[in-house]
Amino acid sequence: MAPESVTGRIHSWDLSTGVDGPGTRFVLFTSGCPLRCLYCANPDTWHMRDGREATVDEVMTQIEKYRDFLVTAGGGVTLTGGEPLLQPAFTAAVLRRCKEAGLHTALDTSGFLGARASDALLADTGLVLLDIKSFDVATYRKLTGGALAPTLNFATRLNGLGRRVWIRYVLVPGWTDDEDAVEGLAGFLAGLACVERVDILPFHKLGAAKYDAMDIPFPLRDTPVPDEALVDRVRGQFRRRGLKAH
Repeated sequence: MAPESVTGRIHSWDLSTGVDGPGTRFVLFTSGCPLRCLYCANPDTWHMRDGREATVDEVMTQIEKYRDFLVTAGGGVTLTGGEPLLQPAFTAAVLRRCKEAGLHTALDTSGFLGARASDALLADTGLVLLDIKSFDVATYRKLTGGALAPTLNFATRLNGLGRRVWIRYVLVPGWTDDEDAVEGLAGFLAGLACVERVDILPFHKLGAAKYDAMDIPFPLRDTPVPDEALVDRVRGQFRRRGLKAH
């Protein structure tokens, strides 16, 4: 099947600066995710059926409208979700077309489905934004409904392939702030030459309204957001391992 005829299910797209890779990004939100993170801000992307079908050509037509601006702004295209690797053929085709168009590409993934990413897909990915939810196996399971091992295996594979990686770590009081777990993750990441930075993302409740609109409970509605002291402590743990933490 020709890449331009590959179809996928997408939720939406947006332009963003600073949180989805370098520069100003065209961010494509794919539909469908195998995990159910308790702090998820986008429950409207969980199911593929809730997205709309789009061809790679349709996506590229939209991206091309912003191409010159994205290049001038030192940005590119980021595929996120949902989980883009739930639709590996579509994701691979979009990444390939963007690379051919001279646009920087980034893939935002939990790594849970990392085995579905072919080496060719990853070769077309300029940067992997890898979301590691917790380094404690039991906590990871409770927090996401999934297993931690696939993500760590994917991180090790990315290192072997020499791909650029930024780690995203959502800091949730009472869930992902355990000092020993953070220390374990920092030690693991310090051993991966591919990791360029670690972004500490403070838990927020900006998606609460979506849960209300969908008439589903927001599990962490009563969980406090982390204060600056906690953010600084966790950031410091990564920095002491020689990692660039933001």
